Amino acid sequence: MSFHMNLKAAVIGLIALGTAAQADQLADIKAAGKIVTATDMHYAPFDMLNNGTYEGMTKDLFDEVAKEIGVEPVYQDIPWTAELPGLEVGKFDIVIAPVTITPERLERYTFTLPIADATVSLVKAASNTELTKPEDIKGKTVGVQQGTAQFKQLQAYGESLGGVTVKEYGTTDEAYADLAAGRLDAVAGSLPNLTYLVKNRPETFTLFEPAQFGQPTYFAWVLRKEAGSESFAKAINDAILKMTDDGRIKTIQEKWLGSYTELPREVPTN
Repeated sequence: MSFHMNLKAAVIGLIALGTAAQADQLADIKAAGKIVTATDMHYAPFDMLNNGTYEGMTKDLFDEVAKEIGVEPVYQDIPWTAELPGLEVGKFDIVIAPVTITPERLERYTFTLPIADATVSLVKAASNTELTKPEDIKGKTVGVQQGTAQFKQLQAYGESLGGVTVKEYGTTDEAYADLAAGRLDAVAGSLPNLTYLVKNRPETFTLFEPAQFGQPTYFAWVLRKEAGSESFAKAINDAILKMTDDGRIKTIQEKWLGSYTELPREVPTN
């Protein structure tokens, strides 16, 4: 009896393993008719709330991707620090907040093709004539959004200069407010975000010259790193490539960033 029970348990276990191995996130999404996403809607120009309505470059891009896949997107406003942990435990299908591709994150997550340049840059108050080039932040106080790749790059750059006081913020909007109020000397962020900021508030902010420092990096979207997500990632990447070739990516970039940057057609690995 014990032998038969053990055999039955083994068979059930094998069936369960086989079912798990055959799990297909894309098939589940199509069956549900929706993609549940997470992003931080306080990260202009990618994600923002305009009188309570979600808009931005990310939304325009992902609306088109969802159309290509044939499902409806469900957008959720989630604090950045809760997005990747929430993804890991299955609270949503994908993080569409722009996430910088790094070697460490590539080991833990599946990234889509890049959606934008993410190279870290610096912005200052328009009235500040003391600071001009990036190395001028030595000994100064610089704000940055917590938990971001830009935060790590700023820390490393500050150490190479001999010391920078780094102040972390929950959102970039909070950092910009403190910069405008004179409580910060500069703010570090991705070039697209800071370019958009200066474009819309030139009387308050201006970019360093040059603005960028560190290695070129890219933003992308993030899925769980598991076999079942492979088909979903491929569907998104196929949609991005199609949109690149038919000009939709260019149109959306120019709408929100004012210019077009050609992006890699493969996921960068370093």
